[in-house]
Amino acid sequence: MKLFHDTRVYADNFFRAATNPIRLMPDFIIIGAQKCGTTSLYNYLIKHPNIHSAATKEVHFFDHKFGKGFWWYRAHFPTMLEKYYTEHIAKRDYITGEASPSYIFHPLAPKRVAQFLPNVKLIVLLRNPVDRLYSQYRHKVERGKHEKLPLEEAIAREEERIQGEREKIATIKNYVSFNYQHFAYKARGRYAEQLEAWFALFPREQFLILKSEDLYSNPGEIYKQTLEFLNVPAFEPASLKKGYKQYNKSKETPSKMNEAIRKQLLAYYEPYNAQLYQLVGRDFGWDH
Repeated sequence: MKLFHDTRVYADNFFRAATNPIRLMPDFIIIGAQKCGTTSLYNYLIKHPNIHSAATKEVHFFDHKFGKGFWWYRAHFPTMLEKYYTEHIAKRDYITGEASPSYIFHPLAPKRVAQFLPNVKLIVLLRNPVDRLYSQYRHKVERGKHEKLPLEEAIAREEERIQGEREKIATIKNYVSFNYQHFAYKARGRYAEQLEAWFALFPREQFLILKSEDLYSNPGEIYKQTLEFLNVPAFEPASLKKGYKQYNKSKETPSKMNEAIRKQLLAYYEPYNAQLYQLVGRDFGWDH
């Protein structure tokens, strides 16, 4: 079975590479943030008859796999023939996109995206940074191979672990930092400084900035807003009727963050949240 699977994967990859010149560019990218509901939103989107998925949800070209070249990236998307058939025979619009939630945090991703996809629509999901941090930490621990430290120590040692890594990413060609990818906890929740890098290169009308908690509590409304942003007709996949809360409950364990650590992090993020609220013109209400 494994041999059959490997052969099929190889054949698919060969076909994609061979048909690269007739493949589409993405119309949208969900650029972040990590542990903010991007997988759920993307899965909702690709159930729409007008929205078609990439070969994989997280392509990671503009952060970890840039060295593979743009032709490699393009091979992940549907062909122009599929688009032509859908628009001219089936009489439906046809768009495609991907979701790599670490793009927002990568120091080179904004410039790279602007270089290759200057007109792409950018979707951003932002979650209370304290909850986001704890979800990231638990994910690393539960995977069993990335994080071995207790939460408090992991937070305390963050600066030490990632020191100099942004500079290496910026100066060493195609450098991929394990520590920056896995051990940046607090830094990922400083959203304003990340968005400012993107806003410097793209007009604001190309962004849709969503609050993750709104997706969790009212997925139908957030889905509707996203479809309007992407300019595709209204649609409601069956999975939306179950609601995000049910999905979230099945995925999250009941453990809670230590209250003292939570208070410490709430205080830490207060000025950064204020900076975000001013930048985007919206108070997300995360300071409690």
